[in-house]
Amino acid sequence: MLKWSKVATSLCVATMCVLPFQSASAAEDGPVKHEKRTFAMSKKEITSPVPRFVYDSGLSFEYPDAVRGVYVTAHSAGGARFDTLTKLMDTTDLNAMVIDIKDDVGNVTYEPEESSPYAKVGQPYIKDPKAMLKTLEEKKIYPIARIVVFKDTVLANQRPDLSFKDGDKVWSNGGGDSFVNPFLKEVWDYNVGIAIEAAKMGFQEIQFDYVRFPEGFEKRDDELIYNGGGYAKEDSDNVQKRVHAVTDFVEYAHKKLEPYGVKVSVDIFGYTATLPEAPGIGQNFSKISENVDVISSMIYPSHWTPYFGIAKPDLQPYELVTEYTKVEKAKIAKLKNKPVSRPWLQDFTASWLGSGNYKPYGKAEVEAQIKALNDQGINEFLLWDAGNSYTEGVDYTP
Repeated sequence: MLKWSKVATSLCVATMCVLPFQSASAAEDGPVKHEKRTFAMSKKEITSPVPRFVYDSGLSFEYPDAVRGVYVTAHSAGGARFDTLTKLMDTTDLNAMVIDIKDDVGNVTYEPEESSPYAKVGQPYIKDPKAMLKTLEEKKIYPIARIVVFKDTVLANQRPDLSFKDGDKVWSNGGGDSFVNPFLKEVWDYNVGIAIEAAKMGFQEIQFDYVRFPEGFEKRDDELIYNGGGYAKEDSDNVQKRVHAVTDFVEYAHKKLEPYGVKVSVDIFGYTATLPEAPGIGQNFSKISENVDVISSMIYPSHWTPYFGIAKPDLQPYELVTEYTKVEKAKIAKLKNKPVSRPWLQDFTASWLGSGNYKPYGKAEVEAQIKALNDQGINEFLLWDAGNSYTEGVDYTP
């Protein structure tokens, strides 16, 4: 998750990748055309029949009264910190973990079976995911699998044809990260396949992150070389083509995951709720929200410029979250299919903002953000700290 801050990620890169689901449709030059997507969305008002088959992982979880969760890296989930984090759940009102299953580099964070199409991109960070999930089941901790979608340096370097090229090289941003192409259904199927494996393991929810084009893509879309897939033929501008591709992926993934009985959530930049749509990255808050069970806006106070009349947002966490939530609530209220709002909150100190622009975040600041949500009628939240060192002594139901 970009989180608009530097997040330490593994540098292990797999050397081969086999793409799954090479169906006739995947071999075409792109996804179904947009007019088909529009028709599909218009059908959502009709109640879908109960699937004839729902996969049973053998594990049983109940959805909490309200999800109150934390981000957990694969290294934490597979290491000694896992015990620390489960004890945090045992002794507080926290009840959920968002665990990296496909990380920010593009690695699958466990070693799939040799027959899996993802075996070559698996890393042994979580040595026994089934045992980990069994522990979560015993402790009644709700498990969410985080899957980073279109930010994928591993796949981009292995399959440049699925990425964006700058001349004859795979394009990378200032941080050295590469993206794969949201216009291509082969990329969709690659990520949905990983989500299905996570669902089969027993995860109750799939959280898709980086469901977008690279930041600032609108400034380089005429310079980079890439395949527009079926969207190249659309009679719309480049902004709408990107919006359609991102929205279509979310709808497609949700449909493909229905037989596995999991919820689908998407992480989204907080500022997208304040705009009709983010022109460069293809995120339209309302259109994405219509196609998910949960929407998780990243609304860390430290990551806003002067906004909502607040000059230094990091210094006023309660006010920032309150003002953002009012905007989001108004947008969700207009939707026919309303998702649960479960924002990402800040449990880290943004010292990079410089003296006078930040303050140390601890118990009071975390509680202020949660209270702001609660006061606006939102009871679910997720806490982000890249190192998974969460503040002690917090009242998570203030």
